[in-house]
Amino acid sequence: MVYVILNPKCTGTVWTALAHIITAMIGTGVLSLAWSMSQLGWIAGTLTMLAFASVTLVSVSLLAHCYKSPDPSGGFYRNGSYLDAVRRILGKKNTVFCGIVVHIYYIKIGIVYTITSSKSLSAIQRSNCYHYEGHTAACQYENAYSILIFGIIQVVLSQIPDFRNTEWLSIIAATMSFGYSFIGSGLGLAKVIENGEIKGSIGGIPSSTAIDKVWSVSQAIGDVAFAFPCSLLFMEIMDTLNSNPPEEVTMKKASTTSVCIATFFFLCCGGFGYAAFGNSTPGDLLTGFGFYEPFWLVDLANIFVVVHLIGAYQVYSQPLYASIEQWVGKKFPDSILVKERPSFRLNPLRLCIRTAYVAFTTGFALMFPYFNQVVGVAGSITFWPVIVYFPVEMYLAQKNIGPWMWKSVVLRIFSFIILAVIIFAFVGSVKGLIIS
Repeated sequence: MVYVILNPKCTGTVWTALAHIITAMIGTGVLSLAWSMSQLGWIAGTLTMLAFASVTLVSVSLLAHCYKSPDPSGGFYRNGSYLDAVRRILGKKNTVFCGIVVHIYYIKIGIVYTITSSKSLSAIQRSNCYHYEGHTAACQYENAYSILIFGIIQVVLSQIPDFRNTEWLSIIAATMSFGYSFIGSGLGLAKVIENGEIKGSIGGIPSSTAIDKVWSVSQAIGDVAFAFPCSLLFMEIMDTLNSNPPEEVTMKKASTTSVCIATFFFLCCGGFGYAAFGNSTPGDLLTGFGFYEPFWLVDLANIFVVVHLIGAYQVYSQPLYASIEQWVGKKFPDSILVKERPSFRLNPLRLCIRTAYVAFTTGFALMFPYFNQVVGVAGSITFWPVIVYFPVEMYLAQKNIGPWMWKSVVLRIFSFIILAVIIFAFVGSVKGLIIS
């Protein structure tokens, strides 16, 4: 007897999958890409973005083949999360390592999104100050209050039961990401027209020494890596889809479209930002104040950023919440903390764990509010295992491809090359964070 373990709640379509992926991809990474382009130069910057987009496409294509795993009794299991897929396909030993990496990935996303949202909230205050007091005014505001405001909002939203209940949040967040990407690109283009020239160079910003240039390039690569992070949520998104047409078909269509759209916006924001400011390109396109006017449009873009990150934070946090709560539920099945209160659709476990997690990311953001350096470290620390290593190994195991078959050799060479690039990016980004 052949069967597939189905979930009746799977009603997602290509459009909801698009919303989830766009929300996951067009995030904080897009704001630092103009700075990355300025460090790498026109040719290397463009090729680096296209290369990471290609790596992401390969990754999601491999993962699409790993959603359903054979069941020993016949039929298939649906792997509802990235960790489920690793556990069923690669076994327990790989699951331990993957679990550590995946949890670090979710946590660093939460920290970086908290930092970025606080900078955007502060930028709104500064933008208004510069407009009314003049561009040379001392308009400085503490990020700490903005970080705490974002944290309070997340404590409330963290009580959303599970990933499937975030569809509406993803649709709003994806709309916001298009909004600020359009505005950022438009402001950059307007600045280029105002300047009457395209700034920038093939080699990027010159450095006083060759080693300084190497470190800045490595950090820029880490920033670009952070801009392509959707693979970890691939299984969760796929698990929301209707089985007709097959999830694999729907997801390949949605992911390919999303990566192409995201890459287009990344190139526009990075390219127009660098063309507008050249060697003076700010670390964050919307909060670095290359743009002062129209102040209301800068404010609107930053509002879009904050709303998007509010939603994206939850999209990335829900799988982590589910993992922790399932573990606690299995360990203490009879505990009063685990039992839901029907009248409030709330249980003490959810309230305690999720509030503690938000408090942790908020506290860490208060201690290390350095945008580009944190983004670079965040992008490089988990990119290779999540985006490359596990998808490659799961695909080879799922398809029973031997170690010396040509496809296996090609994929493992591909994996090794990306590992070398990411180690380079990680070292440079850590150095930048320590100096800051």
